[in-house]
Amino acid sequence: MDQTAPPDFSTVKTGIVPPEVAIGMPGLTFLKQLLDRTHPAPPFSATAEIWMEEIEAGRAVFSGLPSERFYNPMGTVHGGWIAALLDSAMACAVHSMLKAGQAYTTVELKTNFLRPLFARTGQVRCEAEIVHIGGRIATSEGKVLDADGKLIAHGSETCMILKPGA
Repeated sequence: MDQTAPPDFSTVKTGIVPPEVAIGMPGLTFLKQLLDRTHPAPPFSATAEIWMEEIEAGRAVFSGLPSERFYNPMGTVHGGWIAALLDSAMACAVHSMLKAGQAYTTVELKTNFLRPLFARTGQVRCEAEIVHIGGRIATSEGKVLDADGKLIAHGSETCMILKPGA
């Protein structure tokens, strides 16, 4: 599995894009502008060491760098960090399909953990694709893979598409 080096979060500009800017264009256009750094990365990205690698209509790829700062009391990466990586990619797969003026929110996230994740595992990749997009509901699926392509976790997500002004 090809991996790009993690961004240097000490130099990546982070910030909050005004909602009117984010929904003022098609979702794919906005996400491409996040990827090319036209807009700042969300602060969460630097905090969690999770970043977008690829975006196209109906598909998003994120990577993350697990570290001991995300460990739970059992000495493995907390499942919430893995779920956040999945949520980021699966939600962006949905976001990439939205028209200008539309927004969304996650209403359900299901995560299946298959093996423990450790800092020594190194960078992981999350690939997500749209399953269905309708007028009000969209679903996506994603999988988290290590550098050797071993499946760490997989999940599904349901998002509600919000009408303009909602």
